[in-house]
Amino acid sequence: MNAAVIVFPGSNCDRDVEVALAHSMGRAPLRVWHRDSDFPQVDLIVLPGGFSYGDYLRSGAMAARSPVMREVIARANRGVPVLGICNGFQVLTETGLLPGALMRNAKLKFICRDVYLKVETSNSAFTGGYAEGAVVRFPVAHADGNYYADAETLKRLEDEGRIAFRYCDPRGRVTAEANVNGSLGNIAGILNEKRNVLGLMPHPERLADAELGGTDGRAMFDHFVRVLH
Repeated sequence: MNAAVIVFPGSNCDRDVEVALAHSMGRAPLRVWHRDSDFPQVDLIVLPGGFSYGDYLRSGAMAARSPVMREVIARANRGVPVLGICNGFQVLTETGLLPGALMRNAKLKFICRDVYLKVETSNSAFTGGYAEGAVVRFPVAHADGNYYADAETLKRLEDEGRIAFRYCDPRGRVTAEANVNGSLGNIAGILNEKRNVLGLMPHPERLADAELGGTDGRAMFDHFVRVLH
């Protein structure tokens, strides 16, 4: 399996996801700079977390128009799996690869802590390493993670089983108290129609090693290796 991590000015989790991927793949992923309009064929593309372009204008808006994103969009439309984490999720919505938008957190504060997530579907290359209904713990670190979409889009996401993760409590209960940022429906991550693009606000790469305090994120990266080769 080969993977590419797209790096923008302001990315700060590119190294984290590179390490997580390398541990699972047994090789380092390719680093691709945002100005590169082409790069070698890979089995997985990752848009990492951070603050691309300093979050100026709107989180992810400028990165979505980087030269490399034209190629990322083209490959996603051809079926190549694309994972967007935190700022990467914001970029995916700005490009239109995923519906909806990530707005300012409901309490207008930056949130940096571990959260619990309920796995809503195991039917994707991203979530197949988890049992449906499982509860996992990932960190969040964002100020603009409040997911919003219109009623028609939300219904389609629900009906098509495209909600990948929801914020929940440690027992898996999806409650208002567990909703850290005000996202509609406690949504923490969604899939596109082809199920080859996932955007999620929490960071699985930050809990993919026991020395970091947990391994709940490791299953995602290990599953890539099993299915993307």
